[in-house]
Amino acid sequence: MNTFKFTLLILLTTFLMGSSFAVVKMGLLYSSPLLLAALRFTLAGIIMAVIVIVLKRPHPTTKGNWMKMLIIGTLQTAGVMGFIFLSLRTITASESSILTFTNPLLVVVFGTIFLQIRYKLYQWMGVLLGLVGVSITLGAQIEFKIGILFGILSAVFWALSTLLVKKWGSFFDTWVLTAYQMLFGGLLLLLGSFILEKPVFILNGNSLSILLWLSIMSSIVQFAVWYYLLQKGDPGKTSAYLFLAPFFGVLTGGLLLGETLYPSIIVGGLFIIIGIYLVNRNFQQKNSRVKRALQISE
Repeated sequence: MNTFKFTLLILLTTFLMGSSFAVVKMGLLYSSPLLLAALRFTLAGIIMAVIVIVLKRPHPTTKGNWMKMLIIGTLQTAGVMGFIFLSLRTITASESSILTFTNPLLVVVFGTIFLQIRYKLYQWMGVLLGLVGVSITLGAQIEFKIGILFGILSAVFWALSTLLVKKWGSFFDTWVLTAYQMLFGGLLLLLGSFILEKPVFILNGNSLSILLWLSIMSSIVQFAVWYYLLQKGDPGKTSAYLFLAPFFGVLTGGLLLGETLYPSIIVGGLFIIIGIYLVNRNFQQKNSRVKRALQISE
């Protein structure tokens, strides 16, 4: 994949990730949080499932591969969103965002431990600088609360799903994987909504528009592009760009919700850019051990 195409797709998917925070906040005026998440991913999964069936995209032919998609959906959709929801009971949205988007650091850690990927010192420094940039951008001060544990677990689930998509992704058509992992995760979130909250959804023009945006743009388009990038590149490298998502989240929060844009956004953005540069520097060099670790038998 050429650099220009990669950059455009990264900007698109991270913008959709980041802007969804502001859109979800608007949607919470009409819905309970977990139910909104469940409706978002269930609707997106159904739409995508219909599309892939009509287009006759190749579906898994074994129970094992269906189970792999269920596991990815459980981690990426139900796990990440569920723990974000639980974390928001006791910590702020900014704190939860910072903890959730530490997952690129965990991708590097887990990639090193489980896949024997070897990252250079300056790449580790890049990840840490990016994390500092996210903290500065959101301007959060984290205190120890139970919600911090839930926020960390959301990052752990996201990092694990990232590595699993890289390891198992070649088994699946990207659109089929996107469809069913969202559907499986959405159904699990729906179950969680009836267990953990009193489900509420006020149906009107605004709530329907928000739900459709979250389901189509922030879910179908975002996940399809994200999985495509994961399959084409190293999970640590690709996930490093997730530091752009909270940056876009703060910007869209200012535009859509009138939230104040502080100078810390500029400073944090510089840290993010430096971190991304360090993580990706000389990343294209060949590494046969990495290739063997990530190779999937046909």
